[in-house]
Amino acid sequence: QVQLVESGGGLVAAGASLSLSCAASGRIFDWYSMGWFRQAPGKEREFIATIAWGSGRTDYAESVQGRFTISRDITQNAVHLQLNSLNPEDTAVYYCAVSLRYNPSFGPSEYDYWGQGTQVTVSS
Repeated sequence: QVQLVESGGGLVAAGASLSLSCAASGRIFDWYSMGWFRQAPGKEREFIATIAWGSGRTDYAESVQGRFTISRDITQNAVHLQLNSLNPEDTAVYYCAVSLRYNPSFGPSEYDYWGQGTQVTVSS
């Protein structure tokens, strides 16, 4: 079993940056993937980015490509999400998740363990 704890959310102005972190407890195997999702009020949970734990390969949603960067720290068992050029449409609860599958698709159902989420609010 894997437990995930996110940190780093907050309230920022449009154009600002934030850095989110997710600490994982439990063994993360090379074939796992770590992902970030977000959910705004009244909307479905949305895929943001994923990183393959072993290879470090990354994939992003088009809505954040070029603005957000996902990375991993194998020694710390952590995954990070750097959010740049934030706009009010990025306001949501951001969740970290782990998929036990090799090369999962981008749907939330592909991910097996979830953190509690961290709120990101971007003011206009």
